[in-house]
Amino acid sequence: MRVEVVFALADTQDIALLDLDAGTVASDAVAASGMIARYGLSAGNFALGIAGRRVAPEQRLREGDRVEILRPLAADPNEARRARVRGKRRISSSS
Repeated sequence: MRVEVVFALADTQDIALLDLDAGTVASDAVAASGMIARYGLSAGNFALGIAGRRVAPEQRLREGDRVEILRPLAADPNEARRARVRGKRRISSSS
């Protein structure tokens, strides 16, 4: 079966096209892609997704699946939004 493994950074995207045996799980596909070694990833530093949804490493893959290696967020999205709003309030109140 043919699947893709994808890892995206701010400035690049690495895609590995793999031919794997039926019944392969997501973590095996990531290991077969070589991206763990290439980017110095450790198991605790990323999660996996398929079609934008988080999946367990034991998720069985289907033909055509695109396994996404998800990095931790650089900042909490809610806190980043609050900080932007606080910044806008200061600018608008000084006008």
